Amino acid sequence: MIDSFGREITYLRISLTDLCNLRCKYCMPEQGVCKKAHEDMMTLEEMIKGVKTALSLGIRKFRLTGGEPLLKKNIIDICRKISELEGVENLCITTNGVLLEKYAKDLKEAGVKGVNISLDTLDREKFLYMTGKDELESVKRGIKAALKEGFEKVKINTVLIGGFNDDEAEKLSKLTLQYPLDLRFIELMPMNREANFGKESFVPLDYLAASLKGLQKIDESSLSAEDKGSVAKLYKYEDGLGRVGFISAVSNHFCASCNRIRLTADGKIKPCLHSEREINIKGLDELSMKEAFKEAILNKPIAHGDLSFGNFTKSARSMNCIGG
Repeated sequence: MIDSFGREITYLRISLTDLCNLRCKYCMPEQGVCKKAHEDMMTLEEMIKGVKTALSLGIRKFRLTGGEPLLKKNIIDICRKISELEGVENLCITTNGVLLEKYAKDLKEAGVKGVNISLDTLDREKFLYMTGKDELESVKRGIKAALKEGFEKVKINTVLIGGFNDDEAEKLSKLTLQYPLDLRFIELMPMNREANFGKESFVPLDYLAASLKGLQKIDESSLSAEDKGSVAKLYKYEDGLGRVGFISAVSNHFCASCNRIRLTADGKIKPCLHSEREINIKGLDELSMKEAFKEAILNKPIAHGDLSFGNFTKSARSMNCIGG
């Protein structure tokens, strides 16, 4: 379906839960979240109905997120049911990696094609500081398990934070010399007002590609159709097994080509990550649900507006309640 600004909406991100087993400072309040009543959350049947409705409107790519989606007890069943639906071209999952070693094989067999893993540092103490948990080694094992299972795409998402991990940028990028994965640097978004990130934490990515010696921009003509539509600017080391990407969602946003909408775990469609607008689909019949999806797509804003230090998102939810 085409939105009111001529963008074809083909991608739905589905948050399965607000809950997480980490407490990343930019994502979740330190105290965690209040667990919602079971009846307030989307049922499996409602979720599948939502996916079928999205398919009927031309959406073909789906990503399962959280919170932490691997905490969902029926996660493998969810993946299998979605991947088996006619018209689903790509099913991916975004995880913090803590439980990935346990679930990688089952996810692959259930039809998941790509795995994104959040990893902001290779330093154990810094990982503990940022996430509140001593789970770096679990994440590393999860990444290796994903690579072993042979997913079509394995990506590491690294939020670049000035004064925290910007000194690790080269070390992180050179993981692509060792492993066939994409390492993607992402600008810190002003989402969590409680985190007290200083102005220096918000680092634009423009300078980073030039500062990492040996990185070469990949010729766009050699990219696949999916990569050409990616929000990441892609680079590669000459002998690299993988690639390095830069996602400048704050300093140089890609709203003009945004092709996605989001569905929260409690059944609200968000036309934009940073919008306060939400359209409910929980409890609706198929016809009403389709109208709700159309409303969300047609009311997708042209851009998210200015985001910067001191100028926070308009969304009323923290990142763990949206799914990124």
